Amino acid sequence: MLFTTQSRKEKATAMGLKITAAGFMVFIFSVPAVQGKDGWGVTYSSTEICAVKGSTVEISCTYTYPSRINNGETTVTETLWFTKGTDMAPVDLTTHAEYAGRVQYHCINSICTLSITDLRESDSAEYRFMITTNQPNGSYTGEPGVTLSVTALQVRAQKFKVSVHSVHAELFCDTTCQLPHPSYFWYLTGRSSINGQTKEGISYVNNFAYKDSFACAVRGLESFASLPVCVHNNYCNIVSYTKRSICAFKGSSVDISCSYFGNEAGLYVASKFWFNPGRSHQWRNPSEPEELSQDSQYAGRVQFRTSGAVATERGLATLSISNLRESDSAEYRFKFRAQRFEWRSDLPGTTLTVTALQIEVSKVSVHPSFNEAELKCLSSCSPAGRLSFVWFRNGEIVRGETFSYRSQIHPGDLISCAFKGYESHRSPAVYAPKLPSVSVSPSAEIEEGSSVTLTCSSDANPAANYTWYKEGGSPDIKPVIEGPQLVFSSIQSSDSGQYYCSAENKLGKRKSKNIFINVKYAPKLPSVSVSPSAEIEEGSSVTLTCSSDANPAANYTWYKENEDSPKASGQIFTITDFRAEHSGNYSCEAQNKLGRQFATICLTLAPGKPIIIISIIVVIIVTLLALILIAVLLLCCCRRKKNTLDSPNEANNPVHSVKMDSEYQHVSGSTPAAQTEDSEQQEQLM
Repeated sequence: MLFTTQSRKEKATAMGLKITAAGFMVFIFSVPAVQGKDGWGVTYSSTEICAVKGSTVEISCTYTYPSRINNGETTVTETLWFTKGTDMAPVDLTTHAEYAGRVQYHCINSICTLSITDLRESDSAEYRFMITTNQPNGSYTGEPGVTLSVTALQVRAQKFKVSVHSVHAELFCDTTCQLPHPSYFWYLTGRSSINGQTKEGISYVNNFAYKDSFACAVRGLESFASLPVCVHNNYCNIVSYTKRSICAFKGSSVDISCSYFGNEAGLYVASKFWFNPGRSHQWRNPSEPEELSQDSQYAGRVQFRTSGAVATERGLATLSISNLRESDSAEYRFKFRAQRFEWRSDLPGTTLTVTALQIEVSKVSVHPSFNEAELKCLSSCSPAGRLSFVWFRNGEIVRGETFSYRSQIHPGDLISCAFKGYESHRSPAVYAPKLPSVSVSPSAEIEEGSSVTLTCSSDANPAANYTWYKEGGSPDIKPVIEGPQLVFSSIQSSDSGQYYCSAENKLGKRKSKNIFINVKYAPKLPSVSVSPSAEIEEGSSVTLTCSSDANPAANYTWYKENEDSPKASGQIFTITDFRAEHSGNYSCEAQNKLGRQFATICLTLAPGKPIIIISIIVVIIVTLLALILIAVLLLCCCRRKKNTLDSPNEANNPVHSVKMDSEYQHVSGSTPAAQTEDSEQQEQLM
């Protein structure tokens, strides 16, 4: 479904002049907003633009489109400007060799602007805008477009009266299209002021000397002044540059030339040279230009040639610069001096732009083993003429002619481009990132609390974007940080682990090898355990264990309170036969080269058990002693009684001792009276 706007039926009034440092734009006619069918439309800010050769122009428009078509949401997939081709097959200006390096698109919120720099008269054309959407056949072109006319300023003289040495005439600053109300001013023989004053106006009436040359310019666009001309005949003091702008490649050579003429016959030219006004800060006197060959920036790279003898009053002067650098991009002017004349060189000279081709990568689709990308060959300027492009893959020509190149880019591929005929001045190659390398700073042992920086680098063009990851065993590892550096301002033990980075650009992605970050730290507060964990009984075996998180691993030493020498070394301390004297506070020292920590535990016997045991033993001993004492007393009593009873009988009749025993055996069976009598006798004996 292709739509175009209806023919324009009316024009609005002129909009006025727009001047910028980069260019000159005149919007002459504007168009009221015109909506196309079903909500499609393009409205240009102007329909006709007149711009000065060499300047910059901006062409703007707004566009609309239906938000939904056939219940499907509409989105814009592409916008472009074109002058050639058809609505069905337009030639995108950004892919056109004639506009290489001079065209840019800017689109924001349905407002699109086309910028063209370094305007050429060949850029005069009708410019149209086209949008493409995701809908089938959903393209739209604004018709008619904007007509751009590029003009060069030119001095035209209308003579009124010619005399011997002068001519009375009116000078006009002509253009091929209308510039509304521009501010013109004039140059006289290379000078921007005449008798100390600047001459303003689109025309200039005066009696002009034959020896003088004239040029005009638009205020604010002095760099795009007209070429100087003689008012009468072609014999005046003049410098005319062969080219006002030159595009050259970095590393190549360039010739900048001009023709010059001195009015007086036999004029002796005392000096003639080229200079760069932008280097005036290097001159001894900023108002007195110095020869370019004396500038250290150009040492050994410039040559000056003239046609004819050195002192001739006319000829062709050529400046050659070899091994061009981008810093050589500047304006170059020619100056000559004679006995009675000096070319002032206020008039702009030749602007040189040194370019290096660059490849822009866009429209990328990612595949497992390759990326598919569209590449564009860009430059800050383009050489004169209708040029085509050449593309190279790994040094071999793969395609030519077109500004863009779409291809599969595999790891290791090197893609470059060049202008056809300038193959020796290729762009830098673009390629996917190579294997990234990782460095650690400082490279010495890492201690907790210090500052540590990990840096990832990879050779890639376009430059790679970096992402850091930490291995964690998870299949879905989240990035730690994006950027080439991972910085720990105060690294902690928990930061130890395996790290890697990825380097990625639009052409591919590579992962670095893992690097292990081993953070060293002093022992943490130790923990002490006792086994058995139940109450300690006297005589039992007790084991103390000390543990502390440390890197490097800690060494352990055991101490008892109020004792100078250590009790033991090692993580485990065992007391095999625990006694009361073993009770007390025990300290474990965990130590490595970075520091030490202590932990203390108190050991005591189980409460009450030792006292009960001792009490039982004392009771038993006391009881036994009491029993023994009672037994001894009883034995003594029995023996005394026996001795008392046996003493009288032994004196009279010792033979009855045995019988006594017999009688003793019957004591228990005697009568109570007898027992009482015996007791009384025993008491008397005692």
